[in-house]
Amino acid sequence: MMLSAEELLAGSELTFEVEIPGDVLQPGKNDWEENPSRRTVRLRPLTIHDLQLIDRAAKESDNLVAALMVHRALVEPDMTVADIMNMHVGLMQFLLHQVNQVSGIEATSDLLSMTMEAPLAKAAFILAREFGWTPQQVNELTLGQVLLHLQMLKEKS
Repeated sequence: MMLSAEELLAGSELTFEVEIPGDVLQPGKNDWEENPSRRTVRLRPLTIHDLQLIDRAAKESDNLVAALMVHRALVEPDMTVADIMNMHVGLMQFLLHQVNQVSGIEATSDLLSMTMEAPLAKAAFILAREFGWTPQQVNELTLGQVLLHLQMLKEKS
């Protein structure tokens, strides 16, 4: 059964509740209250458009790339980039890993920066041409969705 463009783009609208383990939230604190509802955040997948904005804004700073990725994906609670930059490193790494998971990617910031260069632009062009999508529709895809669609096109030919 052939999927529609709407079905393929639906993944970028999803949100995910992620529980932050107490030892990640407050390392070294042994008497953490066992109440998972107080330790959740809501994340959404990053889109190509998000990655392009992050790449332009962060340029050569890996730390800023990570903070911007978490900021763009964090739906709740509402936090500023400055707030995120003030998180302890373990919490930032945990959230970044979760952002990568919900976005369908597992990449270092170096790999992410390289991916956002010309190959990503070429991939967006190919997807728009092959599926008849508008640039806005392609920009709403997560990186994982782009890779999946490119693989589908590769197998089709």
